[in-house]
Amino acid sequence: MTDRPHTETDPALDLDSGADARAPTTEAYRVLARKYRPVDFSALIGQDALVRTLSNAIQSGRIAHAFVLTGVRGVGKTTTARIIARALNCIGPDGTGGPTIEPCGVCEPCVAISESRHIDVLEMDAASRTGIDDVREIIDGVRYLPASARYKVFIIDEVHMLSKQAFNGLLKTLEEPPPHVVFVFATTEIRKVPVTVLSRCQRFDLRRVEAARLIEHLAWIAGEEGIAVEQEALALIARAAEGSVRDALSILDQAIAHAAGPVRAQPVREMLGLADRTRVLDLFEALMRGEVAAALAEFRDQYESGADPVAVLQDLLEVTHWVTRIKLAPEAAGDSATPEEERTRGQANAQGLGIPVLSRAWQMLLKGLSETRDAPQPVTAAEMALIRLAYAADLPDPADLVRTIRDGGAAPEPAARTAPASPAGKSSATRGAPAVATASAQPVPAMEERREMPAPRAEARPVAVPDFAALVALADVRGESRLKAYLETMVHLVRFEDGRIEFRPATGAPATLPNELSERLAVWTGRRWIVTVSNAPGAPTLAQQAKEADAALKERMRRDPAVAPLLAAFPGADVVNIRNLVDIGASEGTAAPSVLADIPSDADVEDDDDLNEDA
Repeated sequence: MTDRPHTETDPALDLDSGADARAPTTEAYRVLARKYRPVDFSALIGQDALVRTLSNAIQSGRIAHAFVLTGVRGVGKTTTARIIARALNCIGPDGTGGPTIEPCGVCEPCVAISESRHIDVLEMDAASRTGIDDVREIIDGVRYLPASARYKVFIIDEVHMLSKQAFNGLLKTLEEPPPHVVFVFATTEIRKVPVTVLSRCQRFDLRRVEAARLIEHLAWIAGEEGIAVEQEALALIARAAEGSVRDALSILDQAIAHAAGPVRAQPVREMLGLADRTRVLDLFEALMRGEVAAALAEFRDQYESGADPVAVLQDLLEVTHWVTRIKLAPEAAGDSATPEEERTRGQANAQGLGIPVLSRAWQMLLKGLSETRDAPQPVTAAEMALIRLAYAADLPDPADLVRTIRDGGAAPEPAARTAPASPAGKSSATRGAPAVATASAQPVPAMEERREMPAPRAEARPVAVPDFAALVALADVRGESRLKAYLETMVHLVRFEDGRIEFRPATGAPATLPNELSERLAVWTGRRWIVTVSNAPGAPTLAQQAKEADAALKERMRRDPAVAPLLAAFPGADVVNIRNLVDIGASEGTAAPSVLADIPSDADVEDDDDLNEDA
């Protein structure tokens, strides 16, 4: 597209007198978003796929009876609907033309549609007219031929707002409309439109306009208006618009009024409540170096200059994402909307920071952003989030730390300042380390009332039960999870023989436990069991024994030469669960550390990703 885009300013030009379109007039001022609204397909920017499809359809005469246009606000849905109406009804300057992809803009249908006064082009806002009665007006109007146009076009904006009854009333007409009727629906919530409606329409998804294309369009409009605008200011406006042309034009309109002259970047930044991008990079780099005082001073200076704390954290999130993209895909730094100085600093940060550090910064900033939004004093919440991030910046890389220890090197000394201790129940360590932290103790199964169940058929042959542990395992195999939980947590064993059990019930044990156990064992083993209750202390429950063994193993691992340096390097870390690494080393073809060879294989090890947030 090389020609100047046609907009709604064209019909207003006084071609006979040669008057400048920018000359002051007595007409009411029109905002840029309305003044430069496209009136043909050539003026639509960033929607090449839609323009190509509709242009080919109109040229070949393959015009659908219903279209649905979807996309974010301000990308041109309603504008496209009006262009379709003009393209179908244009008759040309001489009145003999047919449907065309280039409406003339001077014939009566084109002018009337542009001014929203054509009798055969009906626009309805479904946000305010949602009921079945409103749809009945459309259904009744469909049966009549157009009064003066070639096609009767019904444009329904925000169609997802129609009620269920309204959609149902429209279905039959939408499926088999008369040949002179075309429906065009526009919506920002395509998922709220029933699939029965979507299946009867041609769907077009309007894309967000790329920042570079949006900057070019804004620069052209600024030139048309005779306004000088800095390139950096245009980039700020395009970034704030998030791909919406209408939003970009509204912000540009506001910036022109705010500047009352040439539009410069700093006033635009202040108007939008944004922090200077270079200052955001300064803050980001101070945080990544762990310089708390410098980071807080920079943040406080930005806050006193008018920057919103939430906006500062959002900018930091954007910088973190941008640096991560540059690290993984270096071509991301070549965005034309990014100044050269920012590209250079972004590439330097990407080279100096690892993916684990950037991922940790992203998670901590995301959590801090949520806290800041909900806090009664956002500035203090934002400062606490930055403090956490700066203190976590000097933590050693877990992978490098483990690799150093395994290679026989000394663990790095903890940082000079002490990192905040982890909250109770939290721990940290690294995947692949001999012992690490997370996960709390397993809860004891809740007590349940006895359920009456039909007794299974007795075993044909007696089953031997050599010890109490085998009895618990038998209950597990038989699917008696409730009884198994009682045996593990409520039974202090006094005496056990095959066919005889004596125990002391723990406080809270059901009174029916001895009888229930006797009945179940008789069915499972095929012989009678004697189950008696004793007042003797008995042994600790199996749950207590497992807990004591687990505590002893954890204490042993805390003193282990391979684990102690890890705990020292990560203040607040602790061993919570342990897993045997012998099987892991065998499956990977590597030798597991001999110090762990005798750890029980049913233990478990997990790592605590919350280290990065809690440190």
